[in-house]
Amino acid sequence: MRYRRLIAEGSTWFLTVNLADRRQDYLIRHIDVLRQAVRQVRDRHPFEIVAIVVLPDHFHAVWTLPEGDADYPTRMTLIKAAFSRNLPKIERILESRERKRERGIWQRRYWEHQIRDEADLQAHVDYIHYNPVKHGHVERVLEWPYSSFHRYVRLGWLPEDWAGESVVVQLQE
Repeated sequence: MRYRRLIAEGSTWFLTVNLADRRQDYLIRHIDVLRQAVRQVRDRHPFEIVAIVVLPDHFHAVWTLPEGDADYPTRMTLIKAAFSRNLPKIERILESRERKRERGIWQRRYWEHQIRDEADLQAHVDYIHYNPVKHGHVERVLEWPYSSFHRYVRLGWLPEDWAGESVVVQLQE
């Protein structure tokens, strides 16, 4: 089955990708494998990572594609495939996936949203950075190691205590 996805060259996208088994922690347990998969794909199919957070069972990212390029689906497919190829076969594989010679690592689909304007971009970047707190992994954004939040702090774009204790970040969809 082919899914219908919006095509817009040079756009910025918010993406969410989940493991098939949301009880697993493959993404942080094998963070170096995920990082290598992203690097390999970016080398062959460039894109800018505006923001990213990797949680145990899913990740969120905001990507900007080069002008004249709209192919974020290929990039996502290649990242998922490279990550899966470099993991031992320890996951449960459903019969329907086995018939198609698929691994059981990822959910087949993922969520994408085209960023509309600066306010939309800021809301999604904030959502990404706050996500580890939202899911109860840490009490402060700074405590989560797998986030572009640390780059934003290093560049002086956000203070270390961003989001404090009372901020709730939600997306309006």
